[in-house]
Amino acid sequence: MNSSNSQHVLSGMRPTGKLHLGHLHGVLNNWIKLQHEYSCYFFVADWHALTTEYDNTGVIAQSVWEMIVDWLAVGINPGEATLFIQSKIPEHAELHLLMSMSTPLSWLERIPTYKDQQQKLQNKDLSTYGFLGYPLLQSADILVYKAGLVPVGEDQVAHVEFTRELARRFNHIYGRETNFEDKARDAIRKMGKKNAKLYKELRKSYQEKGDGEALNTAQALVETQQNISLGDKKRLLGYLEGESKTILPEPEALLTKTGKMPGLDGQKMSKSYQNTISLRESPASIEKKIRTMQTDPARIRRTDPGNPEKCPVWQFHKIYSTTEQKTWVKENCSSAGIGCVECKQPIIESILAELAPIRERALNFIEEPESVRAIINEGCEKARDTARETLEEVRQVMGLVYR
Repeated sequence: MNSSNSQHVLSGMRPTGKLHLGHLHGVLNNWIKLQHEYSCYFFVADWHALTTEYDNTGVIAQSVWEMIVDWLAVGINPGEATLFIQSKIPEHAELHLLMSMSTPLSWLERIPTYKDQQQKLQNKDLSTYGFLGYPLLQSADILVYKAGLVPVGEDQVAHVEFTRELARRFNHIYGRETNFEDKARDAIRKMGKKNAKLYKELRKSYQEKGDGEALNTAQALVETQQNISLGDKKRLLGYLEGESKTILPEPEALLTKTGKMPGLDGQKMSKSYQNTISLRESPASIEKKIRTMQTDPARIRRTDPGNPEKCPVWQFHKIYSTTEQKTWVKENCSSAGIGCVECKQPIIESILAELAPIRERALNFIEEPESVRAIINEGCEKARDTARETLEEVRQVMGLVYR
């Protein structure tokens, strides 16, 4: 396994029940790719669901299992990735609590989505401690696995940057150990003459000139060292940036192209807009939904020329159709060479072909609920082992070990 593969990737989804094409194209297809490239942790964020559904918890459990079935059906492989449920790993909550003691209130209040969500969900009372603190819980989700990469769209980069700031603050407060500098220098000597010299040069280049590339190279150099302990590696990583040990590594945002999946009405596909096609929807229902989709409002009669850019169906062609098909649509729609029914047919066929194997695999998992539970139980055990290691170290540096 190369150095990039050894990095932990963490991503989660709130349990919303059966998933739709927006989830498949926006998140899951990316997860399928990542699971072959990194050590991935994918989790059901059921505690996060409570931030807005604290008064409607009855729907959460069923939604959790519906979502997991869809993950497995699309090809998220428990042999490649660790799948688990957030609330089964109490270390998430413990790290959230411990970090809350040193997190400035103003940092939470300035998170962009905090006020946005309050405005969007005005029918909910979101003036709660849990809602204010959910970005901190998100950060604990990431840091408890020491995830190096977090796949996000551009709108979520601020959350990863917030997590980096929290990790930096935590390391600054709790990463100072007695004789740290002496121990770091001893660790440098253990690298061997050649590597020690390179490490010192890169550290100097970063600290004196702010050379980010030198920092990245030095961090990679430390990670490849086979003959030094994990404790010394942490000292070396901390010594690069200052004089404290790195307890919680700062994650990086892994920017992903989250293609905006259009809904049946041209808006973003979302359950709240009631414009979705679910991954397990029946072929008859899919066909009916596509056939009754609105088209270019200017095209009233079959003989009226249309404008694809003003038609929601064209947004689906951009995702599903070949270059030749798109050319055929553009030319024949604008010249009234084809009707809207003909234009929609390739979309119907493409979606049916995409979802047929997913629906079939989902049925197998629905018929064997015990196998799904076994997969999750195994994933939870593995995730908790990793989380426990982090918390042991966190408790130790915070002085919460009593023997």
